[in-house]
Amino acid sequence: MSMKVDSNYMTFSERSIKLFKGEKALVITGIMGFILAFFIKIVIFARGPIVLPEGSLEDVFSFNAAIGCFILSIAAILPLARLSNRKRKFVRWSFVIASLYSYSIETIQNVRGLNPRFSQSAAVGDQIAGLVFALVSLTIVILGLMLMIQFFRIKTPFERPLLLLGTRYAFLSVLLANAAGVSMITLQDRYIGDSGNFILLHGIGFHALQTLIIPAWLVEKAQVHEKNKKRLVHYGSLAWMISILFIGFQTALGRTVFELSIFPILTAIFLLIWLGTALAAGILHIRNKWPMINLKQDTQKKAEG
Repeated sequence: MSMKVDSNYMTFSERSIKLFKGEKALVITGIMGFILAFFIKIVIFARGPIVLPEGSLEDVFSFNAAIGCFILSIAAILPLARLSNRKRKFVRWSFVIASLYSYSIETIQNVRGLNPRFSQSAAVGDQIAGLVFALVSLTIVILGLMLMIQFFRIKTPFERPLLLLGTRYAFLSVLLANAAGVSMITLQDRYIGDSGNFILLHGIGFHALQTLIIPAWLVEKAQVHEKNKKRLVHYGSLAWMISILFIGFQTALGRTVFELSIFPILTAIFLLIWLGTALAAGILHIRNKWPMINLKQDTQKKAEG
């Protein structure tokens, strides 16, 4: 399904498009994930995480929180995608419906003591629900791929170019995360080899929607030359992407990333480089805020005088 650019967006100034604008449904859906995770954590404290024979409330907690975080990130960047109203509405409600089903099946099945994906104890109805869950997961993969293509198709003039740059890198990371997700669906398991675990690659890859976009947002208004700001986003994003690739290589070898070998060590090094750029973006953002605070204080003092 192709996505067409809405030509009306071309008239907007660089700062006119706001994050989250018009995405109330996605914001509410994302918050629901955190609310569910909160209540599940209370249940874990009260009775423990294991529900026999296969259920894990810890999995429910992490899944609902992760989906909530993902959907809030989509809500933030969707206004920047230059989609027509019809296409944007389709993407919005597809994510909402897919998320609501995912919250429901993950929570209900685990509470019943069943693995919602790879159950060995499920009845026929539960197996059908699990199959639908797999299809819903593939739908989210396809929607992410469609959005990635759309963000790479956007041509100048760019609205908020640094955010667009961070978003493009983030979707490349999400693409690798989705590859890990498809691998789990195909294998009907998260593990490969002796100790490889696709779930780590899957989860970390998706978090690029925060780790690469937030630094780009922080550095947007910094009083620094645009080339330097763009360079900072590039360096941080490339370091993140390289670390994700190393995690992928280690996982494909069937080995854990928590061992002292070449790929985990390189992963740690490049993650530290990314962290350095993220901290630099935060410092530049804070430095940009201080003059404004001082100016407000001076204005108040003059007014009082």
